[in-house]
Amino acid sequence: MDPIVVILVLTAAVMHAVWNAVVKVDGDRLMAMAVVIATTGVLAPLLLLIGPAPAPESWGYIVASALLNNVYFLLLVEAYRVGDLSHAYPLARGSAPLMVAVGAMLVGETLGPGEWAGVALVSGGIVSLMLAGGQERHAGWRPIAYPLLTGLMIAVYTVVDGVGVRLSGSPAGYIGWLFILSPLPIVTIAVARRRGRAVRFLRESWKPVVLAGCLNMGSYGLAIWALSLGAMAHVSALRETSVIIAAVIGTCVLGESFGRKRILSAAVVVAGVVLINLAAGG
Repeated sequence: MDPIVVILVLTAAVMHAVWNAVVKVDGDRLMAMAVVIATTGVLAPLLLLIGPAPAPESWGYIVASALLNNVYFLLLVEAYRVGDLSHAYPLARGSAPLMVAVGAMLVGETLGPGEWAGVALVSGGIVSLMLAGGQERHAGWRPIAYPLLTGLMIAVYTVVDGVGVRLSGSPAGYIGWLFILSPLPIVTIAVARRRGRAVRFLRESWKPVVLAGCLNMGSYGLAIWALSLGAMAHVSALRETSVIIAAVIGTCVLGESFGRKRILSAAVVVAGVVLINLAAGG
C-alpha cells in the first residue's frame, strides 16, 4: 500500500477514536453528540461544491441512512453512558464487519478460508472483550447490548450507503446531503430534552465538541480520499485500527480498568477485520 494512503487512513483512524473519546468524557453525552453531528452538518455543504447533486434514485437511501445514523448516534450515547470507551468502542466497531459477513453468508454468499478465519478472530476478540468487563460487570446486559446494537446499526447503514452511493452517481453529493440531513433528528431530540440547558451547554462547552465535529468530518473526508487512492479492502481494513487506538486512549488517557486485556482483545478484533476485508477484496 502506498505510504501516503497509510498515513491518510491512520490519521483518519486517530481522528475517529479521538472524537468518540470527547463524547465519552463529556458530562452531557447527548448534547455533545448533537453538537458533533451538527458541526459536521455545517461543514457538509463544502462537499456539495465538489460534485453534482445525487441522482433522484438515491434520495430514498439518503433519508433512510440519515434515520439509521440517528439510531446509531443514540445507541452510541447509551453505550458510552453504561460502559468504558475501551470496551464499548471496540465492541461496536468490531461487531459490524462480523455482522456483515454473517449476513452475507445467510443470503447465500460463500465465505472463503481467509474470511472464515477473520470471522473466528473477530468472534474471539469480541468474546474476550465481553469477559474483560471491568465496571460493566455490575451493570447487567446493557454494556454488551448497546455496543452490539450500535454495531448492528453500523452494518445496516453501511449496506444502505453502499447501494445508495452507487445509485447517486455522485459520492460527494450523496455524502454531503447525508451529513446535512443527519443532524436534524438528534439536534431536535437533544434540544427538546435539555431545553434551557442546551443553551448553557453551548455557552460553556462548545469548544471541545465543535473540535470533535471537525475531527469527525476530517476522519470521513480522509477515509474517502484514501479510497480514491488505494484498494477498498486494504483501506477498509487499515481503518479499523481505530479500535486499538480507542482502547489505548481509554486505558492510558482515561484510566479505564482491564486496559491490557482490552487492548489485546481489540488487536484480535482488528486482525479478524483485516482478514475479512483482505480476503473479501481478493
